[in-house]
Amino acid sequence: MSVPRVVIVDDHGLFRDGVRSRIGGEVEIVGEAGTVDEAVEVIERERPDVVLLDVHMPGGGGLEVVNRVTTDARFLALSVSDAPVDVIDLVHAGARGYVTKTIEPDALVDAVRRVAAGEAVFLPSLAGFVLDTLDPELASLTQREREVLRLIARGYLYKEVALELEISPKTVEHHVSAVLRKLQLSNRHQLSHWASRRRL
Repeated sequence: MSVPRVVIVDDHGLFRDGVRSRIGGEVEIVGEAGTVDEAVEVIERERPDVVLLDVHMPGGGGLEVVNRVTTDARFLALSVSDAPVDVIDLVHAGARGYVTKTIEPDALVDAVRRVAAGEAVFLPSLAGFVLDTLDPELASLTQREREVLRLIARGYLYKEVALELEISPKTVEHHVSAVLRKLQLSNRHQLSHWASRRRL
């Protein structure tokens, strides 16, 4: 089996260094990036087999990278979160796998090799979720609506959601109304219950 060529994308240099030192002997690290722009540039230039992609980065995060890259790269998302809501957009955009940063080095190498070979690799806790085509109800929400939903489900008040997302309380109210309408729910209590059943 040929050694997969890998680009590491994460906005924390120490984390990139850690990944490089732990798996660099098993795969060929051909580049790394700490921003969305750097990531797009190095992926287009190096054309790796697999991109290890941080989900949450400034400037649009992993989703922005996937959407902007025009070469045929396979993306393996590497996140601190295992919340299904974080998986949806990346999988829809074409990511081939999703694992968390708590993964052991041997398991990460195995995941990289499998993605390079064309397999889809997801955490066991997310596999069923992905196979269910990402919950059509949840998938019907926009990215912003899902962000608002997650915070409301955690007990945030409208003004706290507004501060967290840097939008107005009126905009939060608008998003909550849209979510309730799309999910055919009546109030915040039902919304919180709906979200908790989906581990949001």
